Amino acid sequence: MPTHAPPELTAPFAPGGEAAIDAVLAQRLLATALESGGDAADLYFEYRVTADYALQEEKVKSVGRGVTLGLGVRVTKGDATGYAYTEDLQWERMAHAARIAGQIAVGGGHVEAVAAHAITLPDYYPVGRLSLTEPPADKLALLYAADRAARAADPRIIKVEASLVEQIKEVLVVSSDGRMARDIQPLMRFGVSAVAEDGAKRQSGSSGGGGRFGLDYFAQPGKDAVSHGREAARVAIAMLDAREAPAGEMPVVLAPGDSGILLHEAVGHGLEADFNRKETSNYTGQLGKQVASPLCTVVDDGTIGSSRGSINVDDEGFTSGRHVLIENGTLVGYMHDRLSARHFGVAPGGNGRRESFRSMPLPRMTNTLLMPGPHAPEEIIASVKRGIYAKRFSGGQVNISNGDFVFSLTESYLIEDGKLTAPLKGVNLIGNGPEAMRKVDMLGTDYELSDGIWTCGKDGQSVPVGVGTPSVRISGITVGGTQAS
Repeated sequence: MPTHAPPELTAPFAPGGEAAIDAVLAQRLLATALESGGDAADLYFEYRVTADYALQEEKVKSVGRGVTLGLGVRVTKGDATGYAYTEDLQWERMAHAARIAGQIAVGGGHVEAVAAHAITLPDYYPVGRLSLTEPPADKLALLYAADRAARAADPRIIKVEASLVEQIKEVLVVSSDGRMARDIQPLMRFGVSAVAEDGAKRQSGSSGGGGRFGLDYFAQPGKDAVSHGREAARVAIAMLDAREAPAGEMPVVLAPGDSGILLHEAVGHGLEADFNRKETSNYTGQLGKQVASPLCTVVDDGTIGSSRGSINVDDEGFTSGRHVLIENGTLVGYMHDRLSARHFGVAPGGNGRRESFRSMPLPRMTNTLLMPGPHAPEEIIASVKRGIYAKRFSGGQVNISNGDFVFSLTESYLIEDGKLTAPLKGVNLIGNGPEAMRKVDMLGTDYELSDGIWTCGKDGQSVPVGVGTPSVRISGITVGGTQAS
């Protein structure tokens, strides 16, 4: 937890704040929420300060700062949920929100809120000095450094944009079963994009990263602003020579790290327990069954130090954890929030997450990982006669009910006779998550956690997540290119 947060970065509901919330006041509010009945209730207080900086055409394009404050109240009765929120922490407004949320339970049984006790949290993001406390000039200097590095990398770089977004979020979660958890969650993301032009050819490249860091992120090897600027330029220059992509089914090798976004979308969402509780996931009823290659072990782990998806505590007040979802190809578990855990008769696992106090928590991924295997990455590429090497993804779409997916690649290469050859453009990967996982026939030793850039959308809510994989060979997947193979 940061130790040098100034008053403007400290939540009003924190101890000593102008709207301080203690256990007695929280229990009174929970009692109000449950006065008409209901099985359980919880309170989610949130204070968020954000700042953003953008550089374009070697000039500062924008600088912004914002503050968000509010309370969300949830009351549950069976499978029904009542939810209300307020941006005003005066007692009458909070009590009104509690009564509105409690209307779902009118006519039901009555439970008493248990006296709240603070739970001890781990510290997976030990930031000593928040980036928001650093001078803005230091952050603009990072943007200028990335810009200069990208332009200096090659004279064909004609345009560079750089940005930095930072935030600090303080949350207080209090539940009617007596849980009271306070957490301070830093988050920072840096990005550079570059455009290269050579005659009639024009291509772009990007690089970025971040996580639950302060500016100490940039002190890590290869993650300084200059390195990101050079990497964005390298991708843009490499793509100038990109060929039309072949089309058809062929072997695909996924690069370590960012390729985990395919795992996240094509497999991870199907393992979120709400979809399985509603029987709308292709993994419904598959517990204990073989759903992937025996090489594959998939884990959701919210405890990785400083990773973008890590959390000390989820938005229902449960500490984060490491959960094996698929073990050696066998489905062994789902990701749960409080409601789905009760339905399946298991303990909540710290995956109840929400975008803000305006939203209800849902089962969500944290850092979703495919564990490493026995093969050297060089061996994997050398094994492919003709195929695709997928290095960078721009995102994708997946149908949760059947696992069908489409992903676009921003950096990819042709594999010919076991070697990477031409860069490719216009590559899409089209397939089905479970089928792709069954076709994993080589798994690298080179596991990497993605640098912190990914955000997950679900039911209109966005939360930061992490992904990680080693090199992965899928024996056959449909490549949606522009050139017949």
